[in-house]
Formats: sequence, C-alpha cells, structure tokens
Amino acid sequence: MKPVDLPQMRTPGAPALSPDGATVAVAVSRPDLATDAYTSQLWLMPSDGSRPAAQFTNGWHDSAPRFSPDGRWLAFLRRVDKAAKPQLWVMPVHGGEPRRLTDEPLGAGAPDWSPDSTRLAFSARVPHEGRYGTASTDDGEPVGPDGEPPRRITELFNRMDGVGFLRDRPAHLFVATLDGEVTRITTGGHDHGDPRWSHDGEWLTFVSARHAGWGSDWAADVCVVRPDGAGLRALTGAEFIASLPRFTPDGAAVVFAAAPAGEGRVDPVLRNDSLWSVPLDGGAVRPLLDPAEYHLALPGGDLDVCPDGVLFANERRGAVQLLLVPIDGGAPAAVVEGERQVAGFAWAGGTLAATIAGPADWGEVYAGPRRLAGVSDGVSDGVSDGVSDGASGGVSDGALGGVSDGASDAGSDRVSDGALDRVSGGVEAFGVRRLTGFSDGFGALEQVEITGAAPDGYPVHGWVVRPAGPGPHPVLLMIHGGPFTQYGWRLFDEAQVYAGGGYAVVFGNPRGSSGYGEAHGRAIRGNVGETSAADLLALLDAALKSPDLDERRVGVLGGSHGGFMTTWLAAHHGDRFRAAVSERAVNAIDSFVGTSDIGWFFADSLYVDDFARQSPLSYADRISLPMLIIHSEQDWRCPVEQAYRLFVALKRRGAPVELLLFPGEGHELSRTGRPSHRIQRFDAILDWFDRHI
Repeated sequence: MKPVDLPQMRTPGAPALSPDGATVAVAVSRPDLATDAYTSQLWLMPSDGSRPAAQFTNGWHDSAPRFSPDGRWLAFLRRVDKAAKPQLWVMPVHGGEPRRLTDEPLGAGAPDWSPDSTRLAFSARVPHEGRYGTASTDDGEPVGPDGEPPRRITELFNRMDGVGFLRDRPAHLFVATLDGEVTRITTGGHDHGDPRWSHDGEWLTFVSARHAGWGSDWAADVCVVRPDGAGLRALTGAEFIASLPRFTPDGAAVVFAAAPAGEGRVDPVLRNDSLWSVPLDGGAVRPLLDPAEYHLALPGGDLDVCPDGVLFANERRGAVQLLLVPIDGGAPAAVVEGERQVAGFAWAGGTLAATIAGPADWGEVYAGPRRLAGVSDGVSDGVSDGVSDGASGGVSDGALGGVSDGASDAGSDRVSDGALDRVSGGVEAFGVRRLTGFSDGFGALEQVEITGAAPDGYPVHGWVVRPAGPGPHPVLLMIHGGPFTQYGWRLFDEAQVYAGGGYAVVFGNPRGSSGYGEAHGRAIRGNVGETSAADLLALLDAALKSPDLDERRVGVLGGSHGGFMTTWLAAHHGDRFRAAVSERAVNAIDSFVGTSDIGWFFADSLYVDDFARQSPLSYADRISLPMLIIHSEQDWRCPVEQAYRLFVALKRRGAPVELLLFPGEGHELSRTGRPSHRIQRFDAILDWFDRHI
C-alpha cells in the first residue's frame, strides 16, 4: 500500500436489518481525493446472499441507516455536500424519492424509530442566539466566528476536540414525525444524547449530565423522559460515565455501557467500560458483566437488546468479540470471536448481520440465522494477566483521542474480516455468509503475531507486518495512543503503508492498553513512561530475534500517548533507535493540565503526581537522534504548545529536529483528516525514516 492508495479504503459501517431480517442496509464510506473529503452512500443486499449488494442512495454523504419497524421506510443522515451539516431523511424502501425531515443549523444525530413507525427521536446541538451563523449584520450579512461576542467560561468541561465549545450549543432531544413536524423535548444547558424508545413507545431513554457540578466532572447518567418531554428523571446517580442505554424486552429496566467516574467523578482513566442494568422504576445499578474483565470496544462499539439477552461488542486481546449476555446476568456466550473485530451488528426477524473486520480487508458485511442461545460454551474469563492464545489490535487513540462527544454520524475507521477459515467457532457459529466484497483485490501484507517478555516476566502481545521480499528489513516500532486502547486483528493503513515503504512494522499492546483486563491497563498508573517502555522494548526485542529484521536500523513513532512514549524512548533509550517521529504528543504534563480539553482531569487520573518526573520534556536534553514532530494547529486534545515546547527545547540545543504543522486539523488527523493531509503526513513520515534509517 502506498499513501496515494487511501481511496481504496471502502469502509462499511454498522449494518441495519429490515424487521423481517431479509434485507441489510449499510453505509460505505471512502476518501475522495477530488473533493479532499469523505463520501458515503447506502447499500442494500438480501441477507440470504441471493443477490449481490447494490448501491441504494447517491447522496454526497449518507450514513446511519435505520429501517422502520413496519419495514416501509429507511431513515438515514444525509449531508448534501461536503460543507453541509447532516440532516435526517427518510426514503420508501420499495421505491420513491428521499425527503428531508430536519433543518437543524448544526446538524442532526442518528435517529431511532418509535415502535409504531410514526416518529423518530434524535439528538442535535442547538446554538445560542448569535452563535454559529445565527447572527447577521444590519445589512443582512452573516456574522462569522471572529465577529461573535466573547465567551464567558465558568466550568472546566467546556470544549471538546473535534467538536468545539460546548456550553453555547447544548445537545437536545427532538421527536420528528414523517410529515416533517419536529418538536424539541428537552431544555436547559445540559447535553442529551443517544435516545432510544421503549418497546411500548411510552418512554425514551438517553444519556445526560444533569447532576450538581455537572460542568466540572466527567459523570453522565442514564435518564428517561416521555416523548412529549414530561417526566424527565435520572435512573443512575452520577457515579458512572454512561452510554448506549437500551430498554430490556419487558421494559422493566435499562441496560447500558459505563465506566466508573471515579473519585470526585474525575478519575475515569484506565477503567473498563462494561455492561450494567438499572430498573426503570428506580433501584440499584448492577453489573451484567465483570467490570474487571469486559470492556466495550472503543471507539465505535455498540450493544443492543434482543429476546435472548444483550449483544455486547467486547475487546479481547486485539479482537472484538460479539457476546450474548443474559439479561439477568451470568456467563456470556461468544457469538462471534477469533482473529477479527466486530465493527457493527444488527438483529431482526431471526437474522443476525454484522460488519466484521480482520487483517486482510477493510471490512465486509456478513449475515446468518440468529441462533444466539447456546452458540458456544461461554467465554473464558481469566484475561487480566495478559496471557492468552489470541492477539491484539485495532487502531485508535483512546482517551488521548477517544473521549467522544457522543455525536458522530459515520465511520471512517478501518475495518476488516480476516481469514475466517483459520479460526474455528467464530463467525461460523451463527451460519455466516459473506454478503459484500468491498476489499476484493486489495493485497494486504500479512500480520504475524508475536509475544515478548518484559524484565519482570510479564508477557507483551503484538504483531509484525513485514514488507515483501527478503530481509534484513529496517524496523519501525509503532506505539498506539490512549493509552487505554488496543491495536489488533484488523487491516491497519498505518502498518500497511510503512511496510509498503520497505519497513517491518512492530506494534502491540503493552501494559496500559485495553482488552486484557482492567488490571493490565491500570498497571502503568503513576509511572507511565518507565512501565510502558519496559514492555515496548521487550516486544521490539522479541521481533528482532527474527533474522530478517535488522536490529541496527530501527525507528520509533507514535501519536498522542504514542507520541508521549516516542519522546520518552528517544530520551531514555535513544541508543536503540536511529530516528523518531512524535505526533500530537503530550510532552509536558504541567501545561497539558491547563490547555487540553481533558487535561483538567486526565492528568491526575493517569499520571497521578510528580508531573515533572513523568514528562518527556524534562529529559529533552538527552535527545540527540533525529526527531520529526508532527502536530495539528487545531488540536485541542494535545494542544500545539506541546509540540512547540519540544521543538524549541531541541532546536536551541542544536539537535536534529523538524516540526510539521497541519492547518485546519484536530487530534484525529491520521484517521479523519483531509485525505490530502493524510497522504502528505504519510509521505513526510516515510521521507524522514528514509533519510535517517
């Protein structure tokens, strides 16, 4: 894969199923170089595979398909061009033109149908008067952002990377009818998100932070409200960071994903996002999964309720399993497992559909009979020691990147399925059939599993992707962000591009990563650099035992927390590497506290104390190897001052350093930035290592 091959990444999102289970809808997105943006259309296919998948819509960016319960309508989000905001549209399934239902100034979120198919609930941000294009001059000209009045900030939680300022555009809940009547049902300055109907249509459940102190902590509650806005109340008590609430089949409870908000509601880092239940009429919250072992796949994970239990996308050693969890608790059963990642799923009419990703493609859609009960003997539970037979992967930035606002409309993540015949008892367990071939013809380089041993004997799990041809190959150690995320069993453009450039790419999940039990993640708390470095070097050493990898020519790179570790390794273990690329990094914890959108809680929760000792910038005088620093000008997660402080410290010493700044981009440049910028970034990284390795 070369950088210019990015448009080959046709990525299916989460599927939707018609109520009879006969038809699957999915949004397929891809980078478009001509417009320097991402385009997405909806595809339909029969779930029995009797006909090939066919494109159903021709909008610029169509996403989030939802079939109505009566099967007559398909609701979805559409952006009519790359500058437009997503709006809610509906289209007759059996023929007819789509029509728009909303005209929200900042766009609408993904919808949920009422059980009688007459209404849709959704969330949308509502701008304060005079903000975000709502003001005009006396002669009718719109007032741009620079002409708006100043913001008065009174709360710590006031902005979000990739979203912007929050308190002058709170997210509210709306209900729309099919004739286009839209009613807002929440008020105030709180955010409200992810609405779902009860099965009798009497309630909506959603997530909001309405407790005292909500603007200066990280807690969010499961709430309910009547469709007319009456009876709003919280079901949980501000002890969790809740998401994805869903009513149980009998309507007596709501299940949801959550991690504890921690002490003072500001200590959520390195904690599993597990599955919980709370009664609708009030009562104690109880876990449905062991929160020490099970973790919702992030970003993009999901859960849903079916008659047999709760379907839950769980991270495990680089895989993303689909588990079936009994409503009343008990041992979960694995519906999909193995060397792959479930990137989305839906069930209806006796059918289960899933978008499944693996090391050989960007993602394909599968379907089969929904024989969920008893498809396996359960899932083994002892994963927190980091020892297992699986593997680990994926690509994300995690909390230093993966703290989400909850309003997202499409997927530009990488997904893939892998060689399904290599692993028994996985997708085949529900009689799978592949319905799509979006990645057909893409020649992926093989991802080979390895395991190292840290100095204390702890196993470190990872992979190597080698370039074509004989070695010895130069080597790149690639470090993920988060730190509480995982690399894993899915095709990863970063590894493929660098291997396509001639480098063997080593990557894995040291302590601090997710997917191996919460204790594996929390092992680095308060000593992040030293603990992580021991594991990363152990993984590198395991890879370098192979004679086709050249231990004399090694580089290191990473973004966000991976950038933190790149700078740390360059300072403390610079003799192991010839060059480094540190991207969107935390380099100085003291200023990160005050300048990052999440620094006000994240630094204490992860680093705990002694920020100077743990900051890579404190050891900049030890860095002598060539360092390329990459950053985005609009990064609010790890602000650009982090890059400048390192650049200036190195440049003043005469160290070989360059700074590459991308205009108009935030923290997510490498995944969702302009396609042209992503290509330029790849070119710059390959050029740097070609020059110095």
